[in-house]
Amino acid sequence: MSIKTALFDGVFQIEIARPEKKNALTMAMYSALAEALVQARGDTSVRAVLITGQPGIFTSGNDLEDFMAAPPRDEHSPVFVFMRALLDCDKPVIAAVTGPAIGIGTTMLLHCDFVYVSDEARLAMPFVGLGLVPEFGSSLTVTRLMGHARAAEKLLLGDPFTADQAVEFGLANAVLPAAEVLPHARRVAARFNGLPPGAVRDSKRLMRAPTDAAVREAVAAESKVFAERLRSPEAREAFQAFFDKRKPDFSQFS
Repeated sequence: MSIKTALFDGVFQIEIARPEKKNALTMAMYSALAEALVQARGDTSVRAVLITGQPGIFTSGNDLEDFMAAPPRDEHSPVFVFMRALLDCDKPVIAAVTGPAIGIGTTMLLHCDFVYVSDEARLAMPFVGLGLVPEFGSSLTVTRLMGHARAAEKLLLGDPFTADQAVEFGLANAVLPAAEVLPHARRVAARFNGLPPGAVRDSKRLMRAPTDAAVREAVAAESKVFAERLRSPEAREAFQAFFDKRKPDFSQFS
């Protein structure tokens, strides 16, 4: 199973476990992630959710072969169901990132409440280079976090950034040695066992309320354009070049 779940003393851990494919996400994995988040939200014994990957890798983003075999077309697509499940989770969500976080591996972190990254982590949102557009509200949230100039580097050029920069930009809480990331994230998650759950939920809701509608609107707008872009000649060239292991040629497009 590529998505593993376990409950440790009030902490519901969701583990992306496909190391042989660098934790690349398939549609089935998105469905499993969404189901896990819904399960955690409905379980009164769960006080916090912890999302992690494998040692040395968080996720390399979408499994492109699987992605193109069943591209997302509407709100019922597993990837969009996962996005809504994470946005709807009213319990604290902590992410432990021990390696590269690419594409949605980075954008999902924007919707976690705590993010701890290893000093080996590298983050990137290379959507435009694939003929696509930013997703999961990142066109809004990344610009708000970093300002337009830095967001342009990360979203338009797809420039990667380091764990230290993630903290500087306000995307992550702290950088730790790789071996300490998951234990530290678990300790933070376990602290919610000693806090009143209703007050935690209400506080999270109030913290997110001023931007919640705008974020969901951005997600919906991006998803529509993203689905359209998947069928574009530019995206077809980008994906074919990836499979051919060559540099894409966009000179024919205007």
